[in-house]
Amino acid sequence: MNPDYPLVAVDRVDIIGVPMDLGASRRGVDMGPSAVRYAKLHERLAALGISTINDFGNLAVPIRESLPAPDRHARYLDVIEAVCGELAEMVAGIVRGGGFPIVLGGDHSIVMGTLAGLARARGQAPGVIWVDAHCDINSPQSSPSGNVHGMPLYFALTHGNALREHTVQIGLRDVDPSEKRILREMGVRAFTMSDVDKLGMPRVMEEAIRIAGAGGRRIHVSFDMDGIDPSEAPGTGTPVKGGLSYREAHLIMEMLAESKQLGSIEAVEINPILDHRNQTAALAVGLICSALGQSIL
Repeated sequence: MNPDYPLVAVDRVDIIGVPMDLGASRRGVDMGPSAVRYAKLHERLAALGISTINDFGNLAVPIRESLPAPDRHARYLDVIEAVCGELAEMVAGIVRGGGFPIVLGGDHSIVMGTLAGLARARGQAPGVIWVDAHCDINSPQSSPSGNVHGMPLYFALTHGNALREHTVQIGLRDVDPSEKRILREMGVRAFTMSDVDKLGMPRVMEEAIRIAGAGGRRIHVSFDMDGIDPSEAPGTGTPVKGGLSYREAHLIMEMLAESKQLGSIEAVEINPILDHRNQTAALAVGLICSALGQSIL
């Protein structure tokens, strides 16, 4: 732990919604930011004692029906990159102004903008803890689907907005053969669900924080809700059985709060169309609060 960081909960948070669904094949994830707000995000943050809560609303994202036919290797990549460029500017401005960014997706392609903004504002790539059932590290040439939400870590690493020596993945259990090769080549530290089962989440997180936060680096957590078992988070477009439990997910965020190095949060892949009574969005709100210092006692 680094004693120079202020203890979260923080005094100010800045919320940005990115209703992006162009990176995914299933529709509905564009409603994720609204679902999270509806799950009382503002009220829960205020109850933590956070004095300033700025909500910048949602970025404008074109609908796919208004766009020309996409490149089959990286569908709608040019439009996604344009939106991510706007997101990067907003995130950079928030960080420079002393805010704590909370980015709500949308599909996981938006992380390219978040990481670019963090790197721009701080002059270095953040440490990254990436919670996900999937690697999201395909290239356009290796991707079997052409869906960009399966590629954002590849782009972040190759553009220098994430560094392999400071990036950790947790919860993997559905990995393409091509991704296994790319992951080995990139050298990113990955904890599969088998690793979580064998080692336990406390040990996994201790190692993850050590890697991502080495040298006092600020940590960004990008939390894909399909990292959690579908029994707890049914509202995702690519659910995979055997995921993180409710308590394991909260422990990730609680240990990040205790590290005092957490600098930003992202919650993605929440699809209200597939959800049960907004259960997944409500869980995302709880996880955000755990990362900002909410404790059991």
